[in-house]
Amino acid sequence: MAEQLVAVFEIKNYMVIWRQLEERDFAGVTARIRGLVRCNGVGAEDQESYRLDVYFLSPASETPAPQVDVANRRGSIFMPINDLFAFVDILRNESPIFGHLRADYPQWTSVTTSNEPVGVGDEDHRADD
Repeated sequence: MAEQLVAVFEIKNYMVIWRQLEERDFAGVTARIRGLVRCNGVGAEDQESYRLDVYFLSPASETPAPQVDVANRRGSIFMPINDLFAFVDILRNESPIFGHLRADYPQWTSVTTSNEPVGVGDEDHRADD
């Protein structure tokens, strides 16, 4: 059987973790971690549990390459600490949201919304015509 290179899962919950500073090695690169958003969900095709850790790094940090282990349903990506609030805002205000683990192109490991029509928001406050 061929190795699975891509997995998509719907993110069902997340946890935000703030750090004063944690230094951790990822494949020989030392990341200076200030925050972590752990995204957990359920596979779109297999209903298994998946996790994507999004590490938010201090400005002085090196940026490791994405870490993807599709067989164990885990991945990690790395972003600047300044992106944390925008990332959490998407998780709080959009639905559904999907995690994509990409062993074939690890740099494409991502979090996405679904397709939405232009101009559609959570609530439409326009008066009825």
